[in-house]
Amino acid sequence: MAKLDDLVNWFENKNTVLIALSGGVDSALVAYAAFQKLGSSAIAVTADYKTLSQEELDTSKQICKEIGISQILLDYNELENENFVKNDSNRCFYCRQELGNHLVNLAGEKKIDFIVDGTNVDDLGDYRPGIAALKQNGIRSPLVEKNFTKSEIRTIAKSVGLSVFDKPSNSCLASRIPWGQQITSERLARIEYGEKMVKQTTKLQQVRVRDIQGVAKIEVNKEDISKLHSPGILDEITHKLKLIGFSEVIIDSEGYKPGKINVIAD
Repeated sequence: MAKLDDLVNWFENKNTVLIALSGGVDSALVAYAAFQKLGSSAIAVTADYKTLSQEELDTSKQICKEIGISQILLDYNELENENFVKNDSNRCFYCRQELGNHLVNLAGEKKIDFIVDGTNVDDLGDYRPGIAALKQNGIRSPLVEKNFTKSEIRTIAKSVGLSVFDKPSNSCLASRIPWGQQITSERLARIEYGEKMVKQTTKLQQVRVRDIQGVAKIEVNKEDISKLHSPGILDEITHKLKLIGFSEVIIDSEGYKPGKINVIAD
């Protein structure tokens, strides 16, 4: 497959590489390609920064086992970053700036030449200040440089046997809290539990539980909304979400859309 060969060959003469690996398909394919070319000179790094769900962390570990690549876990707490916690429109910039600093420090300690991530060309059309922060730290994006779209990534990931080839896109738990509302460990915990519970109850994979001033706003794909209204399902979900601290539960009738709550909330 020519496109995959292009990606693998991007790592030619790179010597040593750190791959910023989340639990998603994009960085998984980058890690796969790097390992094909560099073997043990390619190392995956996953940041456990307290706003990444346990599900994503577990998936990242599974990806590394499938590929055979070594993984380092960076353990730090984003909630100690005042700029991040205040949750303004630059939240993702502060997040990725801090991540970039940790990656650069780690690369220095390990004497590693390059740091790469899983940004692809489809990401460039969204509002993503985090991409700029990573670039400032010299982190490169092979999928952008080789002009990979999300669709191409999924197709190739499936062809090489990566189990996450069809995994829905995800983002950190903080993205469920509207700009202007403070990020706290309590809110993140109830969001994470809420999404896990809704997924288990409905068997759906694409689920967001937004925390809007204590109101749980559930988003699923539009064609799946009817499943939330199946007999007894909404009552069960509402009961469990209220038990963990949500004051009210509503269903977003427009369906899931990335970045929908990126507005400053009063």
